[in-house]
Amino acid sequence: MKKILIGTHNKGKFKEIAYLISKKYKKVSPESLKIKSPKETGKSFRSNSRLKAKFFSKYVKYPVISDDSGLCVEALKNKPGIYSARLAKKKGSFFKAMEHILKKMEKKKNRNATFVCNLSFKDYGKKIISIEGKLKGKISYKILGKKGFGYDPIFIPSKKKITFGQMSKLAKIKMDHRFIAFQKLKKKIKI
Repeated sequence: MKKILIGTHNKGKFKEIAYLISKKYKKVSPESLKIKSPKETGKSFRSNSRLKAKFFSKYVKYPVISDDSGLCVEALKNKPGIYSARLAKKKGSFFKAMEHILKKMEKKKNRNATFVCNLSFKDYGKKIISIEGKLKGKISYKILGKKGFGYDPIFIPSKKKITFGQMSKLAKIKMDHRFIAFQKLKKKIKI
């Protein structure tokens, strides 16, 4: 069975990416190989995603897929953006980070937001392929739903009435920013 390393320590992301990849692959986590995550020094989703793919591929002789993703809120100058996970770490949890965003959004009329995911795929000895997926939506007025992970409970995707936090896992996986990026990646490689 072919192996693929999913370069993330985030369990929610690991599950989502693993679900999207063909069953022909055995999905390997960095934790199982005792590999820590690299420092995210990039200034964009793409550079951080590529940095992770490059880093993890040093440890294995099979394909690596990594992602960098985050929530860009229009009224907050597209923040937290690439700092989405770091904001949660700084605040102590994603719940507190969501409360922080909602507080900042209290007097804002524009609630437009975009979930961005950049996926990087690196096969052994080959160049990195990077693809970006974006999903537009709005920021809800309060934290809704216990499903999903990260900022899912405050993001209502366009044309939907509920947040990702209120959706079934399958409904979310089949439409989110990671799914969009993955569909584009599949056009370039068999995965």
